[in-house]
Amino acid sequence: MKIVFDFGAVLFRWHPPSFLARVWAHRAADEIQGAALAKDLFQDYSGDWGAFDQGLIDAPTTADRIHARTGWPREEIVAVMDAVPSELRLIEGSAALIQELKAQGHTLHFLSNMPEPYADYLEQSFPLKDWFVSGVFSGRVKQSKPSREIFDLACEQFDAKPEELFFLDDHPGNIAAAKALGWHTHLFTTPELAREDLVRRELLPA
Repeated sequence: MKIVFDFGAVLFRWHPPSFLARVWAHRAADEIQGAALAKDLFQDYSGDWGAFDQGLIDAPTTADRIHARTGWPREEIVAVMDAVPSELRLIEGSAALIQELKAQGHTLHFLSNMPEPYADYLEQSFPLKDWFVSGVFSGRVKQSKPSREIFDLACEQFDAKPEELFFLDDHPGNIAAAKALGWHTHLFTTPELAREDLVRRELLPA
């Protein structure tokens, strides 16, 4: 079984409500207000941000479109986009899980919806090539989850059939899409619960 990791909220911290409350404190006094802003900014990763995720538009164009759509000052939007790398901190429990899986001889890959600038940042800041044999960033292949195309492309990239892949992702829609194509899946919430599932499936020792 080959193990496939999503990145945001699985291996790297990604929690838009608290992120926006931190970097846009003048607009979001708490996570509740941050969550409301996140809906408008990220549009559930469709619209402007979805196109950015897929590498169909660059960062300046994304900022232009969000400004035109929301009326928020463009410089504030750019400031949020520039702050995203500070949010993408390593989740230590997930990093430990990677080391444990590798020690058991499993082959690891990644499949992440990630705009190119942030993909570049992660490659430069973390030892992805040590952790993973290969991976797919949406921004580089012009496709994104949950489309079938990116899952098919991942199978080709990973040299695997769907039934040979175990996928950890935090987004229910992505998990449903992968499962429908025959992948084994885990809806990620915490590293601890992920490990329990891996043990149940006899992919890790108890």
